[in-house]
Amino acid sequence: MCGIVGAASQRNIYKILIEGLRRLEYRGYDSAGLSILDNAQVLQTRKTIGRVADLEKLTAQQSISGNTGISHTRWATHGEPSSINSHPHTSSGVSVVHNGIIENHDQLRAEVKALGYEILSATDTEVIAHLVHHQLKTHTDLRSAVEKTIAKLEGAYALGVISDTQPETVIGARSGSPLVIGLGIDENFIASDQMALRQVTDRFVFLEEGDLVEISSASYSIFDQSGSEVKRPIKQLDEKDLIAEKGQYRHFMQKEIFEQSTVLANTTAGRIAEDHIREAIFGYQAEALFAQTNNIHIVACGTSFHSGLVAKYWLEEHTGVPCQVEVASEYRYRTVPVPAGTLFVTISQSGE
Repeated sequence: MCGIVGAASQRNIYKILIEGLRRLEYRGYDSAGLSILDNAQVLQTRKTIGRVADLEKLTAQQSISGNTGISHTRWATHGEPSSINSHPHTSSGVSVVHNGIIENHDQLRAEVKALGYEILSATDTEVIAHLVHHQLKTHTDLRSAVEKTIAKLEGAYALGVISDTQPETVIGARSGSPLVIGLGIDENFIASDQMALRQVTDRFVFLEEGDLVEISSASYSIFDQSGSEVKRPIKQLDEKDLIAEKGQYRHFMQKEIFEQSTVLANTTAGRIAEDHIREAIFGYQAEALFAQTNNIHIVACGTSFHSGLVAKYWLEEHTGVPCQVEVASEYRYRTVPVPAGTLFVTISQSGE
């Protein structure tokens, strides 16, 4: 759900970050923010609940510019939608944006408190910023500090990290959540989706699971899970990559059928742990709401209704909770008995 855009350039990157976030608005989000190392190499962070347009208004009142920065749109998982819970999260000159779920954040929260850090938010992300800052006390470079930090993380993440100790560098890392590098001229970028960067480049490197990247305006380096430097292929996108095409298939329905395994993998990426679904990914207080669920009503039309019929079998088999599937156009006009503790799952006709 969340979106990440980061940049290291020889020009002011404020507008690039804002435009990148705007291109990620389709994902759905509740707050937005950015951190930029200004011309004096001082970390400047602005964030707000609401839309990217609200962030623009805020930054217009408190103007900032610089050559290195990260930005984020957040979908609340740990902690309610609020400015203090929105990203980036900072710790004495370190700033972090994060997509995904850190499952051992309670343990890490206790650890950073014991180190003397004050936790200001209810998120699972703030601890990452404090851990990176702590590692920088004994490691001279930001990449090493991030490597030591992610070794402690359990769960799924895509990260963007900057620090005033290394003001021309952005570190990115991925495990279970996608992250891509955008290659420019005298500038390089990271993003959770390449379409966030189409206004500045058409050349991309797609990071593989466990990869970490260090970018500056002049270069980029990728390291695998073992810490070894590796090369990943560069893909140049053209306009056809932005257009839905049938490709080798006779029609779009056939294409969608054969793409189901890939779509399912992309949908569940970062949302499934070894033996369970990460409930927090459904949103703030989702776990508490699921615990109160005694019945499920799936409401949909057409093919989405048929998908709901299949889901009914799965839900009843794996949860033991009764599930009722209704045609949305009928549900609207008839009187439906709704027991207390009923969870509604509504599916659009396009399957969203």
